[in-house]
Amino acid sequence: MLGFGLIFKIAAVTSGLLLSTSLLDKWDGEKDFFTKISAKLLPYNTIIGSVIFGLGIFGLFDRGCMVHDIAAICAGLLLISDVLGKAPLIGDLLVKASNALIPFKVIVGMVILVIGVTRFFGIYLLC
Repeated sequence: MLGFGLIFKIAAVTSGLLLSTSLLDKWDGEKDFFTKISAKLLPYNTIIGSVIFGLGIFGLFDRGCMVHDIAAICAGLLLISDVLGKAPLIGDLLVKASNALIPFKVIVGMVILVIGVTRFFGIYLLC
């Protein structure tokens, strides 16, 4: 992805943690490990969402894995849904897309988390 590989991996893992906190918290039990991590990442929610969304859009024009890019775009849409309405011309369309993805928030979060973690190990799933 033209040198943005490490940034994509970090953004994928952090956005996956933010989106799938509810499921990861159930698996964690009483330790609240993932809840504490998500609480630390929450102030950067819009930044992480913008980065993963931008890299997903940018990745569509690169010869890479389209499945990873589409998952990144979905994760970005879910994370930046509060600022999408301010976008000129296409803001309403992006808000509708984000609202359509809300029922799948945890699934998208787990998918992008798995993509990010496996890419750290050099494994490119579904490519």
